[in-house]
Formats: sequence, structure tokens, C-alpha cells
Amino acid sequence: MRQTFVSQLFNSIADAGRDLLDRGAGKSRSHTIEGVCRDLLTQRGEASGMALAREVVDLWGTLDDDEKLEFLYFLAKEVGTNSDAVDRAVEAYQAEKNEENQRKLAAVLEAPRQELMRRINFAPGGTAAIVAMRKFLVSKIRKHPDLKDVDQDLKHLLSSWFNRGFLELEEINWRTPAVILEKLIEYEAVHEIEGWEDLRRRLDQDRRCFAFFHPALPDEPLIFVEVALVKGLAAAVQPLLDQEEDRLDPRKADTAIFYSISNCQDGLKGISFGNFLIKQVVAELSAQLPNLKHFSTLSPIPGFMKWFSKTDGAVGNMSEDRVRDVKKALLDKDWFKDEKITAKIQEPLEQLVAYYLMHEKSRERPLDPVSRFHLGNGARLERINWLGDISKNGLKQSSGLLVNYYYSLKDIEKNHEAYVNDKKVVASSAIQSLAKMS
Repeated sequence: MRQTFVSQLFNSIADAGRDLLDRGAGKSRSHTIEGVCRDLLTQRGEASGMALAREVVDLWGTLDDDEKLEFLYFLAKEVGTNSDAVDRAVEAYQAEKNEENQRKLAAVLEAPRQELMRRINFAPGGTAAIVAMRKFLVSKIRKHPDLKDVDQDLKHLLSSWFNRGFLELEEINWRTPAVILEKLIEYEAVHEIEGWEDLRRRLDQDRRCFAFFHPALPDEPLIFVEVALVKGLAAAVQPLLDQEEDRLDPRKADTAIFYSISNCQDGLKGISFGNFLIKQVVAELSAQLPNLKHFSTLSPIPGFMKWFSKTDGAVGNMSEDRVRDVKKALLDKDWFKDEKITAKIQEPLEQLVAYYLMHEKSRERPLDPVSRFHLGNGARLERINWLGDISKNGLKQSSGLLVNYYYSLKDIEKNHEAYVNDKKVVASSAIQSLAKMS
């Protein structure tokens, strides 16, 4: 209700501003998105500024891909940092290092496109438009690396606007508006939701779903987590997704399993909400259901097969011949259905996964992105689950293996500190033993 009122108020101000602009400039005023942005940067009136910002938002929605790319290059070149002004400011600061020269240097170091985005953000729908701009930019950045500075500026602004202080945690259930439920089906990135009946099962009495929202995007979840309330540590995801599985009285559950975490907005890539989400959901569930004693994920290992396929020769203490035998066995697309094959490769494959999670690093952090996320949040690498996900994607990513990351309430902060400060992969003794390949 409040969002609607504020939007109506801003739109009425923008309408008044548009009348002023049309009377003042008439047909001479530019109506291209670049021209309107130039006007917006020079406009000082509140109503006219909001009118121009709304016009930018509307124009962005009409552009085709080539025009969007052209606009991004406008942001890069015409409203980027002025190198001559920076040189002069640096020279002045070096000559006299006072606060005034420091402020002037800071001012010219910020590209004018940041102020442009702040002004666009003031319009109704402005935040959503800027998120959409960055989504498009992220999809093009590999082919257009010269837009990297634009991406960094947009990410910097969005990180400020979407910090934890603005986010609202909401529980999603069957009474949640359909427009949001449809978004869950669309955005689920780990285990695809196969229609409304599947979604109904995931929101049943022994399930929970929580999402973060931002006031500027009230119908758009930013990230959501799906939770199964079970007895004991779940080892496989298929039973959790089975629509015919018996429902458990949540008061009899002792464990909350986080089996899917999905980031929803590509335009917010690189801006992390998950660490706050997990901890807040744990607190929320503990308050709702004091019978819950354990909190754990059932997580994919998305980087394992990509890494394993590129290994050459021995891995750790595992001989080259044994590694080759595992690779050969996995070439059969139905290998997981053959008991002889599974009996032969289960132990070495689990050892390889443990080795990958414990020892394969990038910049001193785990190579696997899911592992980085949960260890960084204070979880412990608890258990490797054989054939925990035999879906097509599960087999492709990690030969069907899944991992439990365990959140011990008394150890979360200690584990987090060990990971952040000492770069330690906190793991159970069972996984440490597997990783040694002894």
C-alpha cells in the first residue's frame, strides 16, 4: 500500500516536471536516451529532474540490444572519468596536500555516470531499470571488456543500495501472491520446479521457503532458500523432491536441510546476500521450531567434474592408473545403474571429491564456488553423499555426489574466522581422512 502511494506521488511530481520541460524546451529537446541523460545531468529542478529520470527509464525499456550496447558505450566514453581533470587535481594535491584539494581530487575521480545513475534511481521504476542495465551489461562484458569500468561503477552503486540494512526477509508459503510464486518457479537454479504441483509440495507443512526482498523491488525476490524439515542428516535430494513422499509433522523433525539456494537477479551478480540469508533463516527456524537441533545443507559440487576432466596423471596420493580407471568408468552414461561399476569406483570417486574440496584452491580459497560460500559463512564440510543427486545435472556436475555443509550454532563464528583469517577449510575427520587418499 505504502509503495503504491509513494509511486503515485513520484509520478505526479514527474508529470508536473514534464509539463515544465515541454513548455520550456518544446520540440527542440532531445528525446534519445543519451540526450535525455545529458539533460538530466544538467537539470537542477526536482520535478523536471524526476520527469527526465522517468523518461530515461521508459526509453531503456524500448531499446533493442544494439541500442542498449550503444547506450553503455555512451556511459563509458561521454560520462566517464575525465583523465585531464584527474591529472590537474592530482597535480594540485601533490603541490598542496590540504583537505580542499583532497575533496576536489575525490570529486573528479568519480565518473559522472555515477551521479547520472543516482538521478535515474530517483524515478519510479528507476532501481529496476538500473538492475536491468547491469543484467544486460553482465551478459556482454566478455565480448566488450572495455565496459569493465561501467560495470564496476554500477556494481558499486547497487552494493550500496542493496546492503543488508535495506533487505527484508519474508517466508514464502501457499498464501504468498501468485506473482511471487511464479518468480520462484522461474528463478529456481538448483533443482528445477516442475509446475504448480511441484511448488505446492515444496511449500508443504514439512517444508519452508524464505526470500530476501528490497523495498524498491517488492515483487522480485533477490535470493531464496528452500528448506526440508527431516529427521537426521539427509543424504539424497530425490526423496526431498518426491511429490509422493510422506509428509512429516514439523514438530517431530530434528534437522533443517537447506537443499536449494537460488540467486534471482543477474543484475546483482557479485553482490552477496546469502551469508545474511542463511544466518537469519537459522534464527527464524529456531524460533518457530525449538525442536530443531541440526542445520545443514545438501549441496551440489558444481565445479568437480570440470576440474576432474582436466586433471592429468596422478591426483594427490592416487595413482595415474586408478584415476584413469575412474574416468573410463564415467564415460558410460548409465554407469551409476551398474552395481559392479559403482562398487569399483565409489571409494576412489569419494576420495577425489574430498581431495578437490579440501585441497584445490584459487587465490588460497576453495576452487568450488558452493564450498567458498558455505565455508565463508561458518559451516563445516561434514559429509560426502554417494549418488545423492542422480539427475542429469547432478551427474554432469559431480557424478551424482552431494555434500552436507553443517552449521553448528556454537561454532559458526569460530569457523568463519578460521576460514577468513587462516584460509582454513574446516572439515569433519571423515572428510579429512578421505582427502588423504590413504
